[in-house]
Amino acid sequence: MGAPPAPALGQVKAQRFDYLWLALGFLALWQGLFALSGPEALASPAATLARALRYLQTPQFWVHVHSTGTAFVYACVVALLGGLALGLWLGFRRFAGEVADPILGSLYSIPKITLYPVILLIFGLGVSAKVAFGAIHGLFPVAIFAMNGVRKVAPIYLKTAHVMGLSPWATVKTVLIPAAMPEIVTGLRIGFSSTLLGTLIGELFASNAGIGFILIRAMEAHNVPDIMALTMLLFTFAATANGLLLLLERRVRHGLPSGR
Repeated sequence: MGAPPAPALGQVKAQRFDYLWLALGFLALWQGLFALSGPEALASPAATLARALRYLQTPQFWVHVHSTGTAFVYACVVALLGGLALGLWLGFRRFAGEVADPILGSLYSIPKITLYPVILLIFGLGVSAKVAFGAIHGLFPVAIFAMNGVRKVAPIYLKTAHVMGLSPWATVKTVLIPAAMPEIVTGLRIGFSSTLLGTLIGELFASNAGIGFILIRAMEAHNVPDIMALTMLLFTFAATANGLLLLLERRVRHGLPSGR
Protein backbone atom coordinates (compact mmCIF):
# COMPACT_ATOMS: atom_id res chain seq x y z
CA MET A 1 0.00 0.00 0.00
CA GLY A 2 1.14 3.54 -0.67
CA ALA A 3 1.96 6.33 1.71
CA PRO A 4 -0.94 7.94 3.60
CA PRO A 5 -2.43 11.02 1.94
CA ALA A 6 -1.07 14.43 2.87
CA PRO A 7 -3.26 16.64 5.08
CA ALA A 8 -5.83 18.70 3.20
CA LEU A 9 -5.22 22.42 2.72
CA GLY A 10 -8.14 23.30 4.98
CA GLN A 11 -6.77 21.10 7.74
CA VAL A 12 -3.35 22.78 7.48
CA LYS A 13 -4.96 26.22 7.74
CA ALA A 14 -6.96 25.08 10.76
CA GLN A 15 -3.79 23.90 12.44
CA ARG A 16 -2.16 27.29 11.81
CA PHE A 17 -5.12 29.05 13.41
CA ASP A 18 -4.86 26.68 16.37
CA TYR A 19 -1.21 27.67 16.83
CA LEU A 20 -2.15 31.35 16.53
CA TRP A 21 -4.88 31.08 19.16
CA LEU A 22 -2.51 29.15 21.41
CA ALA A 23 0.12 31.89 21.11
CA LEU A 24 -2.44 34.63 21.79
CA GLY A 25 -3.78 32.75 24.78
CA PHE A 26 -0.27 32.33 26.15
CA LEU A 27 0.45 36.05 25.76
CA ALA A 28 -2.84 36.94 27.46
CA LEU A 29 -2.03 34.62 30.35
CA TRP A 30 1.46 36.08 30.59
CA GLN A 31 0.10 39.64 30.69
CA GLY A 32 -2.46 38.63 33.30
CA LEU A 33 0.20 37.05 35.53
CA PHE A 34 2.31 40.20 35.17
CA ALA A 35 -0.63 42.36 36.25
CA LEU A 36 -1.14 40.15 39.31
CA SER A 37 2.47 39.69 40.38
CA GLY A 38 4.08 42.98 39.36
CA PRO A 39 7.51 43.77 37.87
CA GLU A 40 9.40 42.38 40.88
CA ALA A 41 8.40 38.83 39.96
CA LEU A 42 7.69 38.94 36.23
CA ALA A 43 8.37 41.18 33.24
CA SER A 44 5.61 42.04 30.81
CA PRO A 45 5.63 40.55 27.29
CA ALA A 46 6.40 43.97 25.77
CA ALA A 47 9.28 44.67 28.18
CA THR A 48 10.68 41.17 27.65
CA LEU A 49 10.58 41.54 23.88
CA ALA A 50 12.23 44.97 24.04
CA ARG A 51 15.02 43.65 26.27
CA ALA A 52 15.55 40.64 24.01
CA LEU A 53 15.89 42.92 20.99
CA ARG A 54 18.47 45.00 22.85
CA TYR A 55 20.41 41.83 23.62
CA LEU A 56 20.43 40.92 19.93
CA GLN A 57 21.95 44.31 19.11
CA THR A 58 24.76 44.00 21.70
CA PRO A 59 28.10 42.65 20.39
CA GLN A 60 29.01 41.17 23.78
CA PHE A 61 25.86 39.04 23.71
CA TRP A 62 27.02 37.36 20.50
CA VAL A 63 30.33 36.51 22.17
CA HIS A 64 28.33 34.52 24.71
CA VAL A 65 26.21 33.00 21.91
CA HIS A 66 29.39 31.88 20.17
CA SER A 67 30.66 30.27 23.39
CA THR A 68 27.42 28.38 23.95
CA GLY A 69 27.08 27.49 20.27
CA THR A 70 30.59 26.06 20.06
CA ALA A 71 30.08 23.81 23.09
CA PHE A 72 26.62 22.82 21.89
CA VAL A 73 27.79 21.82 18.41
CA TYR A 74 30.59 19.66 19.80
CA ALA A 75 28.23 18.09 22.32
CA CYS A 76 25.70 17.36 19.55
CA VAL A 77 28.34 15.64 17.43
CA VAL A 78 29.32 13.40 20.35
CA ALA A 79 25.77 12.74 21.58
CA LEU A 80 23.98 12.26 18.26
CA LEU A 81 26.63 10.34 16.35
CA GLY A 82 27.83 8.40 19.39
CA GLY A 83 24.31 7.55 20.51
CA LEU A 84 23.29 6.55 17.01
CA ALA A 85 26.31 4.26 16.56
CA LEU A 86 25.78 2.68 19.99
CA GLY A 87 22.05 2.20 19.44
CA LEU A 88 22.48 0.64 16.00
CA TRP A 89 25.14 -1.75 17.28
CA LEU A 90 23.06 -2.81 20.29
CA GLY A 91 19.97 -3.22 18.13
CA PHE A 92 21.85 -5.35 15.61
CA ARG A 93 23.39 -7.50 18.35
CA ARG A 94 20.21 -8.80 19.95
CA PHE A 95 21.80 -10.34 23.05
CA ALA A 96 23.92 -7.26 23.72
CA GLY A 97 20.83 -5.09 23.31
CA GLU A 98 18.81 -7.15 25.78
CA VAL A 99 21.62 -6.85 28.33
CA ALA A 100 22.20 -3.13 27.73
CA ASP A 101 18.52 -2.08 27.61
CA PRO A 102 17.94 -1.88 31.40
CA ILE A 103 21.40 -0.40 31.91
CA LEU A 104 20.75 2.42 29.43
CA GLY A 105 17.33 3.02 30.94
CA SER A 106 18.83 3.31 34.42
CA LEU A 107 21.58 5.65 33.27
CA TYR A 108 19.06 7.80 31.39
CA SER A 109 16.89 8.14 34.50
CA ILE A 110 19.78 9.33 36.73
CA PRO A 111 19.67 13.11 37.37
CA LYS A 112 22.73 14.17 35.41
CA ILE A 113 23.47 17.06 37.75
CA THR A 114 24.72 14.49 40.27
CA LEU A 115 27.48 13.58 37.81
CA TYR A 116 28.69 17.13 37.34
CA PRO A 117 31.35 17.02 40.11
CA VAL A 118 32.82 13.91 38.46
CA ILE A 119 32.84 15.64 35.07
CA LEU A 120 34.62 18.65 36.58
CA LEU A 121 37.26 16.41 38.11
CA ILE A 122 37.85 14.67 34.77
CA PHE A 123 37.62 17.61 32.35
CA GLY A 124 38.16 20.65 34.55
CA LEU A 125 36.56 24.03 33.95
CA GLY A 126 36.05 25.19 30.39
CA VAL A 127 34.51 24.10 27.12
CA SER A 128 35.36 20.41 27.53
CA ALA A 129 33.25 20.11 30.69
CA LYS A 130 30.27 21.78 28.99
CA VAL A 131 30.63 19.49 25.98
CA ALA A 132 30.80 16.39 28.17
CA PHE A 133 27.83 17.45 30.28
CA GLY A 134 25.75 18.25 27.21
CA ALA A 135 26.74 14.99 25.52
CA ILE A 136 25.71 12.74 28.41
CA HIS A 137 22.25 14.35 28.33
CA GLY A 138 21.71 13.63 24.65
CA LEU A 139 23.55 10.35 24.10
CA PHE A 140 21.21 8.05 26.02
CA PRO A 141 17.87 8.97 24.37
CA VAL A 142 19.45 8.71 20.91
CA ALA A 143 20.91 5.30 21.72
CA ILE A 144 17.69 3.99 23.28
CA PHE A 145 15.46 5.09 20.40
CA ALA A 146 17.88 3.80 17.76
CA MET A 147 18.26 0.46 19.54
CA ASN A 148 14.50 -0.02 19.95
CA GLY A 149 13.89 1.03 16.36
CA VAL A 150 16.29 -1.60 15.06
CA ARG A 151 14.87 -4.26 17.36
CA LYS A 152 11.38 -3.62 15.96
CA VAL A 153 12.48 -4.41 12.41
CA ALA A 154 10.71 -7.54 11.16
CA PRO A 155 13.02 -10.58 11.31
CA ILE A 156 12.15 -11.46 7.70
CA TYR A 157 14.17 -8.44 6.56
CA LEU A 158 17.27 -9.69 8.36
CA LYS A 159 16.76 -13.21 7.01
CA THR A 160 16.45 -11.82 3.50
CA ALA A 161 19.67 -9.81 3.95
CA HIS A 162 21.41 -12.96 5.18
CA VAL A 163 20.17 -15.00 2.22
CA MET A 164 21.40 -12.27 -0.15
CA GLY A 165 24.83 -12.48 1.47
CA LEU A 166 24.93 -8.90 2.73
CA SER A 167 27.72 -8.00 5.13
CA PRO A 168 26.80 -6.70 8.62
CA TRP A 169 27.62 -3.12 7.55
CA ALA A 170 25.57 -3.46 4.34
CA THR A 171 22.68 -4.90 6.36
CA VAL A 172 22.76 -1.96 8.75
CA LYS A 173 23.03 0.61 5.96
CA THR A 174 20.46 -0.80 3.53
CA VAL A 175 18.00 -2.59 5.82
CA LEU A 176 18.12 -1.57 9.47
CA ILE A 177 18.63 2.18 9.20
CA PRO A 178 15.85 2.77 6.60
CA ALA A 179 13.41 0.55 8.51
CA ALA A 180 14.19 2.18 11.86
CA MET A 181 14.39 5.73 10.52
CA PRO A 182 11.22 7.09 12.26
CA GLU A 183 12.47 6.00 15.69
CA ILE A 184 15.96 7.25 14.87
CA VAL A 185 14.66 10.71 13.93
CA THR A 186 12.57 10.83 17.12
CA GLY A 187 15.65 9.97 19.16
CA LEU A 188 17.70 12.62 17.38
CA ARG A 189 15.02 15.23 18.09
CA ILE A 190 14.88 14.39 21.78
CA GLY A 191 18.66 14.08 21.96
CA PHE A 192 19.07 17.52 20.37
CA SER A 193 16.86 19.15 23.00
CA SER A 194 18.48 17.22 25.84
CA THR A 195 21.97 18.16 24.65
CA LEU A 196 21.02 21.85 24.58
CA LEU A 197 19.63 21.56 28.10
CA GLY A 198 22.78 19.84 29.35
CA THR A 199 25.06 22.42 27.76
CA LEU A 200 23.14 25.30 29.35
CA ILE A 201 23.09 23.61 32.76
CA GLY A 202 26.85 23.14 32.50
CA GLU A 203 27.24 26.87 31.90
CA LEU A 204 25.10 27.67 34.92
CA PHE A 205 27.49 25.99 37.35
CA ALA A 206 31.01 26.29 35.98
CA SER A 207 31.65 28.75 33.17
CA ASN A 208 32.77 32.29 32.57
CA ALA A 209 31.02 32.73 29.22
CA GLY A 210 27.88 31.60 27.46
CA ILE A 211 24.12 32.12 27.64
CA GLY A 212 23.88 30.02 30.78
CA PHE A 213 26.58 32.12 32.41
CA ILE A 214 24.83 35.45 31.82
CA LEU A 215 21.52 33.87 32.81
CA ILE A 216 22.82 32.77 36.20
CA ARG A 217 24.40 36.22 36.71
CA ALA A 218 21.01 37.79 36.01
CA MET A 219 19.36 35.41 38.48
CA GLU A 220 21.89 36.26 41.18
CA ALA A 221 21.21 39.96 40.65
CA HIS A 222 17.43 39.32 40.47
CA ASN A 223 17.33 41.14 37.14
CA VAL A 224 13.86 40.04 36.08
CA PRO A 225 13.83 41.66 32.58
CA ASP A 226 17.14 40.00 31.69
CA ILE A 227 16.01 36.62 33.03
CA MET A 228 12.79 36.78 31.03
CA ALA A 229 14.52 38.03 27.87
CA LEU A 230 17.19 35.32 27.92
CA THR A 231 14.60 32.66 28.67
CA MET A 232 12.48 33.85 25.75
CA LEU A 233 15.46 33.78 23.37
CA LEU A 234 16.40 30.26 24.47
CA PHE A 235 12.80 29.11 24.18
CA THR A 236 12.49 30.60 20.70
CA PHE A 237 15.62 28.83 19.48
CA ALA A 238 14.71 25.50 21.09
CA ALA A 239 11.09 25.61 19.89
CA THR A 240 12.13 26.50 16.32
CA ALA A 241 14.72 23.72 16.15
CA ASN A 242 12.34 21.20 17.70
CA GLY A 243 9.58 22.23 15.29
CA LEU A 244 11.84 21.69 12.28
CA LEU A 245 12.94 18.28 13.58
CA LEU A 246 9.32 17.37 14.31
CA LEU A 247 8.39 18.31 10.75
CA LEU A 248 11.20 16.08 9.48
CA GLU A 249 9.99 13.25 11.71
CA ARG A 250 6.44 13.52 10.36
CA ARG A 251 7.66 13.53 6.79
CA VAL A 252 9.73 10.42 7.43
CA ARG A 253 6.75 8.66 8.98
CA HIS A 254 4.41 9.72 6.17
CA GLY A 255 6.93 8.43 3.65
CA LEU A 256 6.69 4.90 5.04
CA PRO A 257 4.25 2.33 3.65
CA SER A 258 1.13 2.06 5.77
CA GLY A 259 1.94 -1.53 6.61
CA ARG A 260 5.18 -0.57 8.44
